Amino acid sequence: MILFCVIANRKAHAQSEPRYQPEPYVPESKELYDTIVKMDSLYFDTYNNCNLEKMSTLMAEDIEFYHDRGGVSTSKSEILDGIKKNICGKVTRTLTKGSVEVYPIKNYGAIEMGYHRFYKSAEPDETSKDSKFIVIWQQKDGSWKMTRVISLH
Repeated sequence: MILFCVIANRKAHAQSEPRYQPEPYVPESKELYDTIVKMDSLYFDTYNNCNLEKMSTLMAEDIEFYHDRGGVSTSKSEILDGIKKNICGKVTRTLTKGSVEVYPIKNYGAIEMGYHRFYKSAEPDETSKDSKFIVIWQQKDGSWKMTRVISLH
């Protein structure tokens, strides 16, 4: 009985604590921030317009895609096929203004974090809620490619 009371008290305490609010984000490098926001824009232009050929050039060959509802995909061709089948002409994405944060990763590239929304063409009046995403970008041989993507709803 005592253990139950302790657990219940901890749960009640955790629920009553205010949610953590970080300090306002300031990019470590404005140049890197602008570059990654541009890469995000380029990638999602290909996504929204179903330009799979161009999209493929923005993904690393060993890309990993983690989706809280769909699971893990580690095959670039399967990811592209899934986008062709489930996204093209059916879904568009918009970036939530002011939500992107970019952090440099020494000798590798950058991590982009932010929020976005998806809209279904078949249900134009239905809007999704803002969803979290994380993208790890690698800069190699003068170009940027997505290596890891985490999409949460």
